[in-house]
Amino acid sequence: MIALLCAAVFDLILSGGRVMDGTGAPWFRADVGIRADTIAAIGDLSQNKARRRVRLGDLALSPGFIDLLGQSELNALIDPREESKVRQGISTELTGEGISPAPTNAAWIHEQEPWLRKYRLKIDWTDLSGYFRRLQKARPSINEALLVGAGQVRGIVLGFKDVQPDDKQLARMQKLVDAAMRQGAFGVSSGLIYQPGSFARTPELIALAKIAAKHGGIYATHIRSESKKIADALEEAFTIAREARVPVEIWHLKISGRANWGRMKEVIGRIEAARAAGLDVTADMYPWIASANGLDASIPDWAHEGGVDAMVARIRDPAQRAKMIREIDPELHAEDILLLSAVNPEVKKLVGKRLDAAARDLGKTPAEALVDLVAMDRANVGVARFGMSEEDVRLGLSQPWVAMDTDYGAMAIDGPFAAEGSAHPRAFASTARILGHYARDERLFSMEEAVRKMTSLPARRLGLQDRGLIRVGMKADLVAFDPATVRDTATFEKPMAYPEGIPYVVVNGKIVLDNGKRTKERPGRPLRHLP
Repeated sequence: MIALLCAAVFDLILSGGRVMDGTGAPWFRADVGIRADTIAAIGDLSQNKARRRVRLGDLALSPGFIDLLGQSELNALIDPREESKVRQGISTELTGEGISPAPTNAAWIHEQEPWLRKYRLKIDWTDLSGYFRRLQKARPSINEALLVGAGQVRGIVLGFKDVQPDDKQLARMQKLVDAAMRQGAFGVSSGLIYQPGSFARTPELIALAKIAAKHGGIYATHIRSESKKIADALEEAFTIAREARVPVEIWHLKISGRANWGRMKEVIGRIEAARAAGLDVTADMYPWIASANGLDASIPDWAHEGGVDAMVARIRDPAQRAKMIREIDPELHAEDILLLSAVNPEVKKLVGKRLDAAARDLGKTPAEALVDLVAMDRANVGVARFGMSEEDVRLGLSQPWVAMDTDYGAMAIDGPFAAEGSAHPRAFASTARILGHYARDERLFSMEEAVRKMTSLPARRLGLQDRGLIRVGMKADLVAFDPATVRDTATFEKPMAYPEGIPYVVVNGKIVLDNGKRTKERPGRPLRHLP
């Protein structure tokens, strides 16, 4: 153990806990002393003075958890308490899945207009520096790291049509990525099942990833298929890694669709082979058998061209609506789709129902109900999709190169987002489920390994040199949890429930969760990537 023992007073000492330092090594007993926002000493600090001393007893003390896909870039401006993150022990998140809060323009703002109006959020920035200024002014509770979305810059340069860039347009897209990297983005991202990102071909993505690589950034991706075409989708990610010479993060690794269950072994084999060949490819997962996204993700790609207004107009055209329904119907498992959220009050009445039940209420077939609900709520319906097997989830989570994500924005059981009435339980309970269910109860891996997956592993992927470990000189992001009692309480029926067994959370040296009670501290920061 490293210790800096001196007479000076500490701002905070967390004493006597089982230190799980983030490396995956066995825990050890130690005190951790904090001055300002930094870990200043580790060891026996019983003779040292502190402005506050918290005796941890048999609680484990780990670095703050890092969410590799957090989705709170705008949520943090609306409700900066970020309660669902804090109560999971999450102190840092990465966000920006294919689209990002910056750079932005009037066309992008229009696409988001119903959601922005609902939460009274005005976008008053155009670039990442402007967004960071707005975030800092909001005083978030946790640290926010951002990627610049490949789909975002595509929308600015090309609009929302299925077109390919010429050399001049591609150069402009690269320039936008370069500017975002210089302003602190950690890399570039893609969401290749969402529009307009899905219109991009591999060479375009390589060209943008090369700019991120030039600045020491990463390429993170929601790959083009997570079901029957997953082999091709993985190969595209590997090609980008190889050609752009960039580290690749595969977001929310999964194999979806009942016909594909059992293929996680194949997926892991392909990633292992890529790693053996020298490609820096890793992944992250949330610990659930259901995914979540917009109901409009089931709408065929061609119908999205031109943006939300154009898609809604196509749905209202009888011939195009009929064509969509014909294409959707063969692949639709309506009983596996749970309606989670909506903006339109008429659609909101159906939240909490499966799509097949909602369709019966509407007197329509499931495919008819799907397209009509998308139009009624202007593509704002959020859903959970029960498409994965528990065996595949377990196999994926157990890989040493798989970290944790929630893939959900910060919420609370009260406040502006509580009015949505529902969520995916991953929003509230992912870290506790990994610690309690998979590590302690299922013994899929050790508690120390569970901590590593949520601390040093994601920190290393992001190149964070001062977070993810309990070491002298590191930033004081810390979480104390009870290995015996930590557990998730959120369910799909009642998802808006905080976990148990996580009594203390420290962000940048400030206690934000104090013996289970939320403090008024909001010490989070925009994190800027430094090449």
